[in-house]
Parts: sequence; C-alpha cells; structure tokens
Amino acid sequence: MKLKTFKTLWGNSLPIAQACRSATAAGFDGIEARAPNREKLPVWISAIQAEQCDYIAEIVSGGDYVPDRSWTPQQHLDDIEQQITQALPLNPLFANCIVGCDAWSETESIEFFSKAMALQEQYGLTLSFETHRSRPTYNPWSTLRIAQALPDLKLTADISHWCVVCERLMDSENETLERLIPQIHHLHARVGYDQGPQVPDPRAPEYRTALQSHLRFWQKIIQYRAFNKSSQTTMTPEFGPDGYCHLQPYTQMPVVDIWEVNQWVNQRLKQEFSEYNSIENR
Repeated sequence: MKLKTFKTLWGNSLPIAQACRSATAAGFDGIEARAPNREKLPVWISAIQAEQCDYIAEIVSGGDYVPDRSWTPQQHLDDIEQQITQALPLNPLFANCIVGCDAWSETESIEFFSKAMALQEQYGLTLSFETHRSRPTYNPWSTLRIAQALPDLKLTADISHWCVVCERLMDSENETLERLIPQIHHLHARVGYDQGPQVPDPRAPEYRTALQSHLRFWQKIIQYRAFNKSSQTTMTPEFGPDGYCHLQPYTQMPVVDIWEVNQWVNQRLKQEFSEYNSIENR
C-alpha cells in the first residue's frame, strides 16, 4: 500500500506553480485545494502537470466554511454539482466535501447525502465527506448513524473537530470511531485538543498526549486499509490559519510557522507509518 500525503492550500498565498513546486520539494505527493475559476484553470493544469502533482479537489457548499443557514438541501446539492464541474478539468483523484448543515435532522441529512452520493455516478468522481463542525458530521455519534444508514458513504476523517465538540480527546470514543473505519476514505492530519481544533504546536511536549491520541487513530485506519489490500491511503496535514493558528496578543503574530508545522507533520506521518508505505499490497 502506498501512503500519499498532500499539501493543503488553505491559507496559501503563493502562485500555483510555486505552491506545487514547494509541495513536491517538501516530499508531498500533491495538493488539496478548491478549484480555481475558469480563467485560472489553464495555469493550474500546467502547474500540476509540470510538477506531476496529484490533486484532491475541495468542495465547500453553503457559501462558506460555515454554511448559510438559509440554504436548502437542494441549494447545497446544486452548489456541489457546480463545483464538481469546476474541478473536473484538473483530473482530481477525488473530492473532499465539506457540505450540508448541522441544523438539519438526521433524516434530512441522510436524504441529502444519498442525493450527493448519486452525483458520483453522474460525474465519475468519488466524493469523500469530511467530519466537520457546522456540518451534519459534526460529532461522532450522528456521523455513525448516518454512515450506518448509507454504507457506501465515504468519509474524510478529521477528528480534531470532534475534540472541540466533545471537549475531550477521542480515546473515550474508540468503539464509535472503530465502527466508522471501514467507510473512511481520506484523512486530515490535524491535532485537536479539548478546547480547540488545532494545538498551538504538535511538536511541543505539552501536546504529546493529543498527538499520540490522533496517531493511534490514524494507525488503525492505515492498518485496516493495508489489511484489506487498499492500493493507497491519502492524508493531508492540515494545520492552518483563520483562527485555528494561535496568535500572540496585541501583535497578532502567529506562534508558529504553519508551513513548517505541516512539513513536520508530513515527515512524522511517513516515519510513523513507514512499514505500510509500500507499493505492494500486503
């Protein structure tokens, strides 16, 4: 099984060609990002091809990362469809989807995800739905019930969100998490803690417990995929800005360099899971 890691373009300010070069130079296999508008597509296609980057599309419905509460499920579905067509020229491996709304009932959410999954067949693009605050997958228990109702639903696991919602590390919820593993398609490798979705610095000894908690969960997923002869596992180190990165009071200077942290996480993942990182299936 091949372990592939991706550079998030969340917070990226570099031109796309430079962003792709920095990703491959740092040992990432590709990039994960929202597709650009039509005018920028040729430049993106050229950059991705020049660096031989894999590409994971990111789809965000509802107008922003926290969705507009007035949007209907159909508006979300139309938004997803539009973004799929926008991303297809970039030949994505799949699309990571931050979609739907946490205020919907589970019945509404199941119906919504069922319709969203149908778009996969229509467009020939795998959709992986992220466990994310402000979305129907904002906690482990409702996510499990939705996943059980839709056994073909693919998930992007980002349990850092659940650490905040539940105000604890997810070790106490191992039974629930393990039942979700067969449906986990992609991983976002960010370390959360009981009061936030992103520890200030995962390298710091005071956050070792949180780091180890997440590493244990990621290992279970990789073990499962290796045992079941998956050809690859994809992971995106996703430490980012926008209120996630801690800032110094008054100066508002970041306490760490986020790109440096994501490179460290990338190397730690490759070291931690090196025994699984083989081209051959086990």
